[in-house]
Amino acid sequence: MTGKNFDKWLKDAGVIDPKGITTTMTGIAFSKVAGPKKKCNFDETKQVLVNVAQDHSHKTKKSIQEELDDIIVKLEQLEAPKITSAAKADTGGVYNRLTDHTKYTGSHKERFDAEGKGKGKAGREEVKDNTGYVAAYKNKDTYDKAHKG
Repeated sequence: MTGKNFDKWLKDAGVIDPKGITTTMTGIAFSKVAGPKKKCNFDETKQVLVNVAQDHSHKTKKSIQEELDDIIVKLEQLEAPKITSAAKADTGGVYNRLTDHTKYTGSHKERFDAEGKGKGKAGREEVKDNTGYVAAYKNKDTYDKAHKG
């Protein structure tokens, strides 16, 4: 566990508050145990909790064990990590305008059929039909109709 994860864990449990245990206290306790490697395993994390309880007991005049018990009770009641800063998808606004096929005009409206479903590649590109007499001849089989004779 890193120091940042440790602080988040304690904040989610309600252990860290401005008047009691602070992130400064937890940071110092964590760095004493972790040292230069910046990470702690399970046993080292337990030692960090003991150090935090010891540091806080100097302020509250409670015993270290009472402080540690208070912290452990709060951590036991913690259910799952809280996600507070995750971005949420905005289903309104721009997304609705961009996915509404009736708002497209000009050549872009040809990309959708009558029900609003996309035509795929056929809606984006004009496919050449090279079956005429010369390249790009678009009036195949119209000579006989126009020149009956």
